[in-house]
Amino acid sequence: MRRPQARPVRLRRHWDKSARSYDRVMGFWDRRVFRDTRAWICGQATGDTLEVAVGTGLNLSCYPDTVRLTGVDFSPAMLAIARRRAADLGLAADLRDGDAQQLDFPDESFDTVVCTFSLCTIPDVDRAVGEMRRVLRPGGRLLLADHIVSSTWYLRAVQRLVELASIPAGGEHYRRRPLRTVQSAGFDVQRRDRFGPGGIVERLTARKPETPRPPPPA
Repeated sequence: MRRPQARPVRLRRHWDKSARSYDRVMGFWDRRVFRDTRAWICGQATGDTLEVAVGTGLNLSCYPDTVRLTGVDFSPAMLAIARRRAADLGLAADLRDGDAQQLDFPDESFDTVVCTFSLCTIPDVDRAVGEMRRVLRPGGRLLLADHIVSSTWYLRAVQRLVELASIPAGGEHYRRRPLRTVQSAGFDVQRRDRFGPGGIVERLTARKPETPRPPPPA
């Protein structure tokens, strides 16, 4: 089995340092590009829900009251803000330190897994999505949103240039396509929406099959 790629301490420090300005920066992108994505994603969550890379808790106010929420994040500074936000909202969310590449939960623990605008910063995306699948119950729902590679060549060129700085600084990728990873992991994609300039935002709903799929023919 391939071991998860360790995230260097410097990346944790980067996101800890970014915690203070994170809400302001994401607020700009939410208003201008991401639109109603947080409500679109979180409104579909049901039952025992895990949010991977909960960050500062910007999604917390978007969940239905019936959801039993657990959240993990790699950055202690981000988590501190999320915990304060949960307290202000009166939410009894279990927010804890954790890495998407190696989730510290038993198999089939959750009805829903949520991850918004975070797969772009996780080194081993295949491992992370595999972990999300592992902790979902059969028939469980995966809800993802992220910025992705553009459908237009000139924006792809800009994204490539931006990555020359963003990947070394904070591990942030702009040319990924989580949809393909989700499909390769064996999820059934049920809803998908791509929008924004050059189609740079994608959000999707997928389900873990109720029964294991047979292996492909040899």
